[in-house]
Amino acid sequence: MTTARLSAGQLDPSTSLIRINEVVAIVGLARPTIYKLMSQRESGFPLPVKLSDSTARGAPVAWVLSEVQEWVRSRIAARDKVAA
Repeated sequence: MTTARLSAGQLDPSTSLIRINEVVAIVGLARPTIYKLMSQRESGFPLPVKLSDSTARGAPVAWVLSEVQEWVRSRIAARDKVAA
């Protein structure tokens, strides 16, 4: 994980970058499902940040931790809205 450090060793989620395996673990979805959600703009799933200038398929990318966490929160809120 690429990290931005705060005091006392804490990480700043708004500047912490996570790779696909961490995204999979956080959201509980398979890698192909994550990429499918990214292609569906209405899903609101965050897009990755390019980690290099390469335009080649498979070039390294990462996601902003806070954006992934916010997407999870939005899914919880949508569930709660339907349940209410």
